[in-house]
Formats: sequence, C-alpha cells, structure tokens
Amino acid sequence: MEDFGRVLTAMVTPFDEKLNVDYKKAGQLAKMLESSGSDGIIVSGTTGESPTLTFEEKVKLYETVREVVSPKTAVIAGTGTNSTETSIKLTKEAEAVGVDGIMAVVPYYNKPSQEGLYQHFKAVAASTKLPVMLYNVPPRTSLNMKPETVFRLSQIDNIVALKEAANDVEQATEIKRICSPDFKIYSGNDSFTLPLLSLGGYGVVSVASHIAGNEIKEMINHFFNGNLEKSLEIHIKLFPLFKVLFIASNPVPVKTALKLKGFDVGGVRLPLVNLTEKETEILKKTLEQY
Repeated sequence: MEDFGRVLTAMVTPFDEKLNVDYKKAGQLAKMLESSGSDGIIVSGTTGESPTLTFEEKVKLYETVREVVSPKTAVIAGTGTNSTETSIKLTKEAEAVGVDGIMAVVPYYNKPSQEGLYQHFKAVAASTKLPVMLYNVPPRTSLNMKPETVFRLSQIDNIVALKEAANDVEQATEIKRICSPDFKIYSGNDSFTLPLLSLGGYGVVSVASHIAGNEIKEMINHFFNGNLEKSLEIHIKLFPLFKVLFIASNPVPVKTALKLKGFDVGGVRLPLVNLTEKETEILKKTLEQY
C-alpha cells in the first residue's frame, strides 16, 4: 500500500490510571479515527509518545491497531529512533505484524551529517519491503534534513513519502521541485496543511484529526476539487484549534481535548506533565468555540 491516503492521524497512545498502555482503548480509538475522516493511522510516532514506549509496547500497539481497523485503512508503524540498529529491528517486527508501511524520523540527539542521514534511512529501507515515509521535524530533532538529502533518498524504490514539519515554504518548494511527482509530501503540522497543498503537497499527518478529522478531510477534498474558497474557509475556521493543540508539548493538549470530548485516553508519561489549569481553560474555551 504505497498510497496511504490524504489524512493520516498520528494517534495518541492511551494509558490506564497506572500509565500502562491501554491496548483495548487503543483499538477503540483507532476505530473512532477510522470512522471520522482518517485514511490511515500512524502508531507510535511522537504523538504516540514513542520516546517513552518500550520496544515490546510499540510492537503490540502495531498489532492491536492492525487487527481492529479495516484493510482499507493504512496502518503505519513509527519505527524511527536515533539508533539505526534499533530502527531496523522495530521495522522488521512491524513488517511481521502486517502493517502497511513505516515512518522513520530524523535521528535525534546524535546530530548526524546529511550523509549520515542518508546512510541511516537507506539502511532502514533496505531492511524491509514495506513503503517508507521519512519524517523531518527540526524543532524536535535539532537537525534539518535538507532537500538534496530528501531527493537522494527518494531515489530508493520503497521510500515513497515525506512528513515535512519544518514549516518552511522555500524548503517544501525545493523538495517538490527536485523530487519525482510520485514522491508524496505530507504536512507535519495542521496549520501548514493548506499552504503545503498549494505547493504540491499530498496530505497531512495530523494531530487535530483526533478532534476534527472529517472537517480536515473536507478541507483537503475541496482543495483538490478546485473549491479553494471553501477550503480556505475551513482552514480559517479550524486554525484556532490547530494552534491551541500545541499550547504545550504534543500530545498533552490533544489528550486533554479527547478527555474533554468524553473519550478519556489517560495521562502522559514523564517527563511530560499534564496541562496547567490555565492551559486547560484556554483549551476548553477554544473547543467550545469550535
């Protein structure tokens, strides 16, 4: 499955009251997302608190979500780490479980060179037959994957997409200019989705789709159907929601928003902490307005 769809949700990981992974709730959440606009679900990405999940928890989450959603819904395993060897091991486990693709983030903390990035992703891609989505998120990794590196990687057969979260119009334009038209570029930030579509982007890896998946899907459909005014109208309507979901470190706000909506997915693992009372009130008011 090389076409993951237009709207992919970076799913949160539900925890119980002891902060153990709640696999039953994860399955319920995946089903809810599937029925509310998501073409695919990314499991154990940053929004899924991957840094604090164990290897075994990640694999069980891949399996849980793949079992409960329709075969038409893409399940993409977040297997990227800052260890190439660990990323390869996770990728092989994900493939054995039967996911539809994997997403691998730029290695964090190590700060490899651009050649190091190329060799890292090349090795991960070579370990699997699954389609691979690259993930560039400089604010979290302290390292930007440059367009030339993306181009080199896009020449590898099973590297088919990029989640681009640099929020850089010029960089996104250059990637689109030099890569094949078949190479799909996804926005890694909800507020950047419509601008990226205008630059040739394909879709979004969304956090806000936990709350407004159908509306995000509608916005994208209007864009590709040529109804740009309606697409912009929805973008502007949703913009306050896009922004408030990052009032604190992701996924703290979206987990709180789900709870306020009546779908409690539990708290967050340290070093993340819950929203303050003031932040919760701002979030609640924005949800009420939305």
